[in-house]
Amino acid sequence: RRSGQYTMNHDHSKKTPDGASFDRSGSQDSLDELSMDDYWKELENIHETRGNNHEERVALVVKEPDEGELEEEWLKEAGLSNLFGESSGDSLESVVFLSTLTRTQKAAVEKRVETVTQTMRKKNKHHQIPDVRDIFKPQNDSKGKVCDGSEPSTVRTSENKNETQDGTEGPKFSLGTDEQKSPLEDMPFSDTDINLEISFAEQAANLKDSSVGKMCKGGGGDTLLPNFRLPKDKTGTTKIGDLAPQDMKKVYSLALIELTALYDVLGTEFKQQKAVKSKTKDSGLFGVPLPVLLEQDQKKVPGTKIPLIFQKLIVQIEEATLETEGLLRIPGVATRVKSLCQELEAKFYDGTFNWENVKQHDAASLLKLFIRELPQPLLTVEYLKAFQDVQNLPTKKQQLQALNLLVLLLPEANRDTLKVLLEFLQRVIDHRDKNKMTLKNVAMVMAPNLFTFHGFGSKTIEQNEFVMAAGTANVMRFMIQYQKLLWTIPKFIVNQVRKQNTERQKKEKKDKAMKKLLKKMAYDREKHEKQEKTPND
Repeated sequence: RRSGQYTMNHDHSKKTPDGASFDRSGSQDSLDELSMDDYWKELENIHETRGNNHEERVALVVKEPDEGELEEEWLKEAGLSNLFGESSGDSLESVVFLSTLTRTQKAAVEKRVETVTQTMRKKNKHHQIPDVRDIFKPQNDSKGKVCDGSEPSTVRTSENKNETQDGTEGPKFSLGTDEQKSPLEDMPFSDTDINLEISFAEQAANLKDSSVGKMCKGGGGDTLLPNFRLPKDKTGTTKIGDLAPQDMKKVYSLALIELTALYDVLGTEFKQQKAVKSKTKDSGLFGVPLPVLLEQDQKKVPGTKIPLIFQKLIVQIEEATLETEGLLRIPGVATRVKSLCQELEAKFYDGTFNWENVKQHDAASLLKLFIRELPQPLLTVEYLKAFQDVQNLPTKKQQLQALNLLVLLLPEANRDTLKVLLEFLQRVIDHRDKNKMTLKNVAMVMAPNLFTFHGFGSKTIEQNEFVMAAGTANVMRFMIQYQKLLWTIPKFIVNQVRKQNTERQKKEKKDKAMKKLLKKMAYDREKHEKQEKTPND
C-alpha cells in the first residue's frame, strides 16, 4: 500500500504544472517535478525502514482542544493565567508585563481573553471573569474605553498621544525606549534588511495599511533566496544563550504573544497542538525522549547539551569526508542499519561498539532514523504545525520572522539539537561541488525526516502530500539558509524584557516604601494609644 501511495504521488508530481497546485506563497518558488524526486525517494526509504521494523511504534495521539481550551492554554503558556480563573487578581507581574506590550500584542492577548471569558460564561464556571477593558485599562483613564468592532480592537494607551481616532496616522507605540517615532516614517531598511527594533506584527500591520503592502511576494528562481541580513547595530545583537534563564522565560512569553499577533495580522490561524501523554522508553538511544536521553548522557559527560549518539554520528559522517556524492540522499542498506541500531543500543554506552565497521551512508541513515524515532518531533508537537504553516505567510521576510520566533519557543534541548543539525547540513552543502548536494537537495531529503512524523497529522500528509512536500521542503531550506539569523533575539523583545525588569524594580521599591510607611504609621498609632491610657500624660 505504501509503495502504491508513493507511485500515485510520484505520478501526480509529474503531472502537476510548475508550481500551480501549491503556489500559495511566494516562498514556494516553482519547485519542478525533478527536484521533488529526492523528497519522494526519501519518503519511500522511510516507509521501507518502518516496514522492516517489526516492533510497531505507538502512534502519537494529538488532542484536538475544545472551544476556549486552546486560548486558556495559550494564556497559561504566555504567563498570563492570572487574567482568568481562581488565581486572577494576583497580577503585579501581569500589570508590569502588559504595560510593555505593543498595540498588536495587546490585541492578540485581548482576543484570547475575550474567547476564554465567553467560554467560561457559557460553561457557568464559578471563576472571577475579568472584563477585557479592565485588563487593558490605560493608566490615566479609569473608564478604559476600547473600540468595538469585528477587528481585534486597537488598545490606546496614554503613550499613544499622536494617534487620530480614525487611525489614519501610523500608530505610535512604545518599545521600551523613549523616542516615539512612527515605524514607517523612520525605516531606513531595505527589502533584505531584517528590522529587529520594531515588532514584526507592527511591521506587518503597517505594510498592510500602506501601499508598500503590495510589495513583491518573493520571486526569483527556486535556488535564489533573498540575501537577508541584520543591519549593523552599535549595541550589538543578542543571541540565544546571552540572557539569564529568568529573562529567557520572559522572552518565551513575548515570542509566543508576538508570533500570535503576527499570525493574527496576516490572517493565518495559529494553533498549538497538544500531545496526549503516552508511555515512552526511559533508557536506550533510539526512540527515547530528548530530556531523558540528555539526563542519561550528562551522567557520562557532565554539561553536555546535545545527545552523545547524535554528536558521534555526525563526527562519523564527517570523518569519512563530506565530498561523498549523494551524501544524505543515498540510503544505507536497510538490514545493516537495523542491526547497527540494535548493536548500538547494546554497546554504545559501555564503549565496546566498533565504529570502524560503520559505512558513511549507514551512519547518515542512522542520524535520520534518530530524528524520526524521537517520541515527539524535534520541532515539538506544540509547534510542528506552526513550522509547517510558515509557508502560508505572504512574504519571505515574514516567513523568516515567524521562524525566528518559533525557534525562540522551542525547549532548550530541541533548539540546541536543531542548531547542531542545521550547522552540519550547511557543512554538507559547502561541499556541493563534489557531493552534488545543493541547499535544495539537502532540504528535500531532510524535510520528510523532520516533518512527516509517525502518527502525527497523517491525514493531512496523505490527503495533501504534494502541497505539504513542497511547503515543508521550503521551510527546511529557510532554516538551513538563514540559521544564523534564527538564533537572534529581536531587539524589540530584549527592550521589552528590560522594561519589564525596570518597571518591576520600581514597583517593588514603591511597595517596600509603602510597607515601611504603613509599619511606621501602625507603630505611631500604637504608641499614641499607649500614651492616652497613661493617666499622668
